[in-house]
Amino acid sequence: MPASHSSYDSGDEPRPRHVAIIMDGNGRWARARGLPRVAGHRQGVEAVRRTIKAAGEAGVEVLTLYSFSSENWRRPRAEVDELMGLLRRYLKSEIADLHGRNIRFRMIGERDGLAADILTLIDEAERMTGSNDAMTLVLALNYGGRQDIARAARNIAESVHRGLLRPEAVDDELFSSYLSTAGLPDPDLLIRTSGEKRISNFLLWQCAYAEMVFIDKFWPDFDADDLAAAMDEFAGRERRFGSTANGR
Repeated sequence: MPASHSSYDSGDEPRPRHVAIIMDGNGRWARARGLPRVAGHRQGVEAVRRTIKAAGEAGVEVLTLYSFSSENWRRPRAEVDELMGLLRRYLKSEIADLHGRNIRFRMIGERDGLAADILTLIDEAERMTGSNDAMTLVLALNYGGRQDIARAARNIAESVHRGLLRPEAVDDELFSSYLSTAGLPDPDLLIRTSGEKRISNFLLWQCAYAEMVFIDKFWPDFDADDLAAAMDEFAGRERRFGSTANGR
């Protein structure tokens, strides 16, 4: 981490426990260089590696990466196949390294629709790293925020129907326990690259009070300095959680 961002080593500045990132701009990065879109996705994997390393060094407890949304299936078949191939290669080549660095791996999102061999790799990664506690890396794969909320509502309704849960027991805390992120702190900081300023169906419930930072760089160019700058911006903001400043 560059010396200019050494405040995160001192512990004097507030830091986010959970950083969530919408990794956007791979295709535009490639197009700007006259390259096929797949080249942008491949370079984006390098940005993932840099960001995991930087987040761990900055003391982030949870890093969630939006890698493939439930809407991404609508992309051209060749591009989807390339993305799934990159995912396979990442899981095969990187999980042992994550485990060696005491990083826990976790996936959120719908498993239906994913290839059987990918699901096997994910299960193996979660099992291998399940006891690690240096940082949790969450891969949002085939994920949609509305779908996450709808699934939680269905499961709660089923529990009520079966007499396992009283309707009056349903509050924010209980609802959160039915979401795919159960057991994790909500994101404090949401970052989106590429200059777009929307959250695109990502962690809709969980990001209710997240600070949002939008970065003009395309994802393949994102690096440790960009993460540190976003965390510095987070540290300079006054978090109110729906209340007025200073409790007034």
